[in-house]
Amino acid sequence: MRILVDYRPALRQRTGVGEYMHNLVRAYTRHPVAAGDDVAVFTSSWKDRPAADLSSELGARVVDRRLPVRLLNYAWHRLEWPPIEMLGVTSDIVHAAHPLLIPSTSAAQVVTVHDLFFLTEPRSTRAEVRRDYPDLAARHVRRADAVVANSHDTASQIARAFGVDSTRIHVCSPGPPAWQSLGRAPNVPPDGYVLFVGTLEARKNIGVLLDAYAALVERDHRTPPLVLAGRATPDATGWLDRLSRAPLAGRVRHLGYVPDAEREATYAGARLLVMPSRYEGFGIPVLEAMSAGVPVVAADRGALPEVLGDAGTLVDPDDAEALATAMHRSLTDDAFATACAQRGLERAREFSWERAALTLHGAYEMANANRRARGARASGAI
Repeated sequence: MRILVDYRPALRQRTGVGEYMHNLVRAYTRHPVAAGDDVAVFTSSWKDRPAADLSSELGARVVDRRLPVRLLNYAWHRLEWPPIEMLGVTSDIVHAAHPLLIPSTSAAQVVTVHDLFFLTEPRSTRAEVRRDYPDLAARHVRRADAVVANSHDTASQIARAFGVDSTRIHVCSPGPPAWQSLGRAPNVPPDGYVLFVGTLEARKNIGVLLDAYAALVERDHRTPPLVLAGRATPDATGWLDRLSRAPLAGRVRHLGYVPDAEREATYAGARLLVMPSRYEGFGIPVLEAMSAGVPVVAADRGALPEVLGDAGTLVDPDDAEALATAMHRSLTDDAFATACAQRGLERAREFSWERAALTLHGAYEMANANRRARGARASGAI
């Protein structure tokens, strides 16, 4: 099969969607089921270019076009033009990194749904997501030849919200990173910090995290620092302003986006990962922390319970006091923290990029079969 995968979310900074697509492509090209497939990744930007070694890193050809992303997205989403063939690409399958189809005259179309936050909280989204997803996603997902989801929670929401047969939805959950030194034993340094990893946006619930952390500091001045590792969005202005005022001043540090090369060191210094998001389609930092042996406190919403299981503490993300109590226990009870970390290590082994690649192959086979069936119907063969 000739397969073209949308790599644009990973072109500049591999946060969330970009990280997922990068690792999914790399895992697929390395899996035996992909033997004989011609895999290419599509990038486009007016100024950003793919890294020189991207093709060798992914095991895929790179198709790069100097086109503004916003302009191309508008044309693809709203006009369903130009087809990918007009950009000089011929494929059997085109795989979108998002819920909206990549136009094609002849290829099978696969979409990826990472979450349905754009339906539940559209006012908290931005740019093309706010403009296009609520209006178009349902129609595009129903038209897709196969649908890729990152969790069973997301898959069940797709089936309910869009009326898609569950047999067309393929759950490709992420796998853990391949750490250099972490992952062999619990990582609970006595002087470690509280860590949050993720983009600083509304659904991540940073305000309640800061409320809970402030309550901890006022309760116990020995509370370790809080580190926020993630790109700031316009949502973050008020939260970052709070960091310069008591009781958070001098205690909370914003690292910004953490590149892949620095991620292991960031987790190594953590005593605890906190993820109080009101909604996550998967929650990759939870899996990363578990695989690194770092205890986790997470919200009992979205896919986070599916990912964390009984390997950590789940709390109501709107209850700052409950969040503070859960954090305090993991920071002060060494035996409890170590037990959670050990269960996290074991649970992280249940997730695998190799398994995701095998499932993705099934999605591609289904999509290709649907494409052939459409062609046969159009020609009158059936």
